[in-house]
Amino acid sequence: MAKVTGIGGVFFKSRADNAALAAWYQQHLGMVLEDFGGCILKWPEDRAEDQGLTVWHVASQDSAWFSPSDASFMINYRVDDLDEMLKQLQAAGTEILKGPESHENGKFAWIMDPEGNKLELWQPMPWDDKNKAD
Repeated sequence: MAKVTGIGGVFFKSRADNAALAAWYQQHLGMVLEDFGGCILKWPEDRAEDQGLTVWHVASQDSAWFSPSDASFMINYRVDDLDEMLKQLQAAGTEILKGPESHENGKFAWIMDPEGNKLELWQPMPWDDKNKAD
């Protein structure tokens, strides 16, 4: 049986000005925009132990995980230095909803983008065999 091998891209609609929203992501999260208006994120060589790990999960309809956003999705962005990222965001006036929190698989924090989408920021820890799915 053929199977999914990874996430090839994340695409979502802006509620207002898509260019302004993309510019916010570039300015505040360091996502370099290409000519087509999107960003290409490559798996860094220095994190080869993660083997391109991407988490996929379907939350229940009554989950409060994405709150206070009313969107039906939340994107988790891997970051190289969560503490520094949070300092940058706070200096720019972005509210940190929660975090940083440390868990066995890394550090997490949550923010909202200018259009009310909740974002999860994750500084991963190397995953060992006990944490990897079969």
